[in-house]
Amino acid sequence: MNLLLKTIRVVGLFLLVLMAIAGPLFLIKFKGQFPAMGAAGAEAAAHMPPTAVTAAAAEQQTWVDTLVASGSLAAVQGVTLAAEVPGKVVNIPFEAGATVKVGDLLVQLDTTTEEAQLEAAEASAALGKANFQRAKDLRNNNTISPAELDAADAQAKQAAAQAEQIRAVIAKKSIRAPFAGRLGLRLINLGQILKEGEAITTLQTLDPIYVNFSLPQQKLAQLAAGTGVRVTSDAAPGATFEGKINAISPEIDMVTRNIRIQATIANGEEKLRGGMFANVQVVLPSDKQVLAIPVTAVLSAPYGDSVFVIDEKKDEKTGKVQQVLRQQFVRIGGARGDFVNVIEGLKPGEQVVTSGVFKLRPQMPVVIDNKLAPKAQLDPKPENA
Repeated sequence: MNLLLKTIRVVGLFLLVLMAIAGPLFLIKFKGQFPAMGAAGAEAAAHMPPTAVTAAAAEQQTWVDTLVASGSLAAVQGVTLAAEVPGKVVNIPFEAGATVKVGDLLVQLDTTTEEAQLEAAEASAALGKANFQRAKDLRNNNTISPAELDAADAQAKQAAAQAEQIRAVIAKKSIRAPFAGRLGLRLINLGQILKEGEAITTLQTLDPIYVNFSLPQQKLAQLAAGTGVRVTSDAAPGATFEGKINAISPEIDMVTRNIRIQATIANGEEKLRGGMFANVQVVLPSDKQVLAIPVTAVLSAPYGDSVFVIDEKKDEKTGKVQQVLRQQFVRIGGARGDFVNVIEGLKPGEQVVTSGVFKLRPQMPVVIDNKLAPKAQLDPKPENA
């Protein structure tokens, strides 16, 4: 117990001596050196040369109201051509990838057997027709019974039908384009024996072309047949394809709660092909007014988005007016091209810094230099796109 009391007394005495020595030193630093250092820092900051920045004014813009979606392209008409009847390939007059018209001959199968059969059938049809005509004459003279006339009529029709059946088989062995479009790769060769239903090539109509996409069910009230759409694809950099909505599904997808939409797109140069991925913008008839600034002016942080506004401030000592920065928190809406919509926090005409905002701080003196600043655009088209 006595040892513990002695230890406490020694520690207490040490602390009193330490406070007696350090206390005056702290007061000297706090009252003298620290304020002097702060004043020197402020003086140095005040005499720092202004930092060159690029700037742009917050301006009112009219944006076309759009709905954005991802879609897939599909041919308006597309089919895999196949042999309807079996036969040997004797002629392939088409080239893979060529454009064809309705009725153009694509493949000719061997018809020598059918042509021989047709000659015999046509002879039988001619004989049947002549027999029927004679039977009519004999019946007019009451030489034969009505039953014999009916039998001659039936035989004539049967012979004519058999000849027509052979003509149909011959026609099916001449495979023609059912509609205009572009052919795919050739899947057959000369001399090949085709089976019934065997694929020959593909045929697709590419102009116009469909784009199929989906939008949330909440957007249904804004959609109608005839509403304009714009389509872009990485397969055609820098190109925008125009079209209109032609169909809206009458049902909502039970899983995604999205509504399926189809639009028809002009594709005169055939840069778009069925199966491609596409970016779709539905252009709504209503426009909206926004306060826009370049997207590079926004400093994003976990606690919110902010911009650096350039204010003019007069030096009380020198009377000189200089430009200084003010950090302003803003609420951002949608984006369009190189711009973002400022919903709250800025006024039209206020100048904001547009580059290097992460290196800036409030009250920093600046000077505007836009010589090398790229021009922000609503519809940017970079040269290396």
